[in-house]
Amino acid sequence: MRVNRILLSSALVVVALVVQVSVLSRLHLPGAVPDLLLLTVLGLAMVYGHVGGALIGFGAGLLADLAPPADHAAGRYALVLCVIGYLAGLIKPENGRLKSATGPMVVVVAAAIGSTLLYAGVGALVGDTAARHVGLTGLLFTAALYDLLLAPFVVPGIMALARRADNDPLAETNSSSKKATDISSGWISAGTGLKIGGQRGGIGALKTKARTRTTRVGRIKGVKRL
Repeated sequence: MRVNRILLSSALVVVALVVQVSVLSRLHLPGAVPDLLLLTVLGLAMVYGHVGGALIGFGAGLLADLAPPADHAAGRYALVLCVIGYLAGLIKPENGRLKSATGPMVVVVAAAIGSTLLYAGVGALVGDTAARHVGLTGLLFTAALYDLLLAPFVVPGIMALARRADNDPLAETNSSSKKATDISSGWISAGTGLKIGGQRGGIGALKTKARTRTTRVGRIKGVKRL
């Protein structure tokens, strides 16, 4: 990943985690907690692709596993967000730009449900049975609902920031300069009839044409040329 991608992703993930732990988790909403970290990973993955989405998801999940108050095994949520980021990156829109809001909303709902099921499944493998006591059906419904309501305020903004940070002004300047050089070279070539690029015989061809023209003039006037 590029340096600007790493810096932007790290900043967005840290901000999302702080807001989720300090604000959203303290709202005590019924059912699940709105997963701002998941929405951040989705927004970045739909711009950076599956590889970037997997890396960002793993880093974000690992940071969430280590952040207090963590009550589960480290690496559990990292695995979940790594898979979700990879799958979201596979459906990356062309040029990272959204044509409609329907697709991303479906992705958000699928990611909310999939991450909850995957988290509960990994927990069942390591002996965590908390999902059975909470009620998995209500947890899935509230997770999808909260993330769907929060997504329009988070995902488009994150994607816009990711696209803007991914642009390289220096590369664009170099590309524009090269294009301007090519255009000017073509303009000179078209106007003079010469081939630009240091081809052999260019000057010699000019001298030959001038000498031929002079010879023709001399023959017409009847003057002998030495």
